[in-house]
Amino acid sequence: MHTVVVGTAGTTGEDVVAVARGLARVELSPEALDAMAAAREVVDALAAKPEPVYGVSTGFGALATRHIGQDLRTRLQRNIVRSHAAGMGPSVEREVVRALMFLRLKTVASGRTGVRPQVARTMADVLNVRITPVVHEFGSLGCSGDLAPLSHCALTLMGEGDAEGPDGVVRPAGELLAAHGIEPVELREKEGLALLNGTDGMLGMLVMAIADLQRLYTSADITAALSLEALLGTAKVLAPELHAIRPHPGQGVSAANMLRVLAGSGLTGHFQQDEAPRVQDAYSVRCAPQVAGAGRDTLEYAGVVAGRELASAVDNPVVLPDGRVESNGNFHGAPVAYVLDFLAIAAADLASIAERRTDRLLDKNRSHGLPPFLADDPGVDSGLMIAQYTQAALVSEMKRLAVPASVDSIPSSAMQEDHVSMGWSAARKLRTAVGHLTQVIAVELYAATRAVELREGLTPAPASRAAIDALRAAGAQGPGPDRFLAPDLAAAEAFVHEGGLIAAVERVTGPLA
Repeated sequence: MHTVVVGTAGTTGEDVVAVARGLARVELSPEALDAMAAAREVVDALAAKPEPVYGVSTGFGALATRHIGQDLRTRLQRNIVRSHAAGMGPSVEREVVRALMFLRLKTVASGRTGVRPQVARTMADVLNVRITPVVHEFGSLGCSGDLAPLSHCALTLMGEGDAEGPDGVVRPAGELLAAHGIEPVELREKEGLALLNGTDGMLGMLVMAIADLQRLYTSADITAALSLEALLGTAKVLAPELHAIRPHPGQGVSAANMLRVLAGSGLTGHFQQDEAPRVQDAYSVRCAPQVAGAGRDTLEYAGVVAGRELASAVDNPVVLPDGRVESNGNFHGAPVAYVLDFLAIAAADLASIAERRTDRLLDKNRSHGLPPFLADDPGVDSGLMIAQYTQAALVSEMKRLAVPASVDSIPSSAMQEDHVSMGWSAARKLRTAVGHLTQVIAVELYAATRAVELREGLTPAPASRAAIDALRAAGAQGPGPDRFLAPDLAAAEAFVHEGGLIAAVERVTGPLA
């Protein structure tokens, strides 16, 4: 079992994915335990003083003006968790909750929050025994952190609320902790607030979206190459010297990927076969590297933002290296929310251009000799007509999901929190968009491979042949009379989602970017 060690310097996207999806174990480094203990000494010293300190001896948000006596502070920390665990709607996915918990642990381990080491150990224990708090879809405005989602996680640490056990059954959290020998925590000064005050939910979803989109952009380069091949297009537009004179990095990468997939193809460049010879391919074919490349560059920037946030200690107030405890606004989710929205826009455009290529493959007036809808007996058979409808519906939904959430702000907490990021909402809609993009690419793959097989007498590129053979082995059948199509499309979706398409092609081309 892979183990992720959490220290004081943050974490990596790879570690987030390993814990969230791979169920990796988590350990705290000795350095982190020492840093937490030192920060706790600072908080304890402040708690003993008569002067009010926000988060230590005051109320929260608009109620921060009240000084709380020592006899009420345990109750104060318990109450903030209970009252803030106010989410509604369906439960979010286990991997999202695990990422959320791990990233909050990452900040706690930084030694900047004042949380005791034993609380951090309990957080790690809950992750390691695969107890997953029930976190709801709605409750975060993405400012002062993902408050409600994190509160539901903190509630589990206290042995309250509901959680999902390793068997997938939802039970009272106290029962699950007891069954695994974990003592519930009793929160002390500042600890309740520190467990709630971070961008961890939106950041976890960003990290996982980046991992998924890296795979999908490479997959989209492959399907674009297959469509170009099926449409008898020209690979000349992919020449490195053309992309060198407009040196956007992602554009050059996508063009290079497509060119490697098409190496050795006998289908490209047959413009002379048309009654009205083509001079150029349509934009959806010719400009594929430019559109996918812009998305790749957007993804690169998102990775920079995620890297900075993964190295951050997001809490309010924080314990600084010189021992000061200072209030701040680092919990605001704007940096993460913006790139979440940006990625949704780029994903929608990538889906849009893929759908246009699919539609071209199915239209006998634009497909350069392919049968209408790639049907076996057009008129008797409808072929892939409705597969394209499904793809178009997905693209339409993705365009709606591309409307930014981060431009909205609904003031809260009696106008104390008067500008919020909506980063959690941006993350939730991006997750949906990434799932839709997988399906859109799968439909193009299914159509393009069928179209290539229908080009009798012409030999596809070896990489294309490998992709076709692997897709057929995965359960998506080739050309023929109409049949129940949904299972074939589902097989194509799984093939893309699980990386089968890239693996099949890379066995011929070597690693693609």
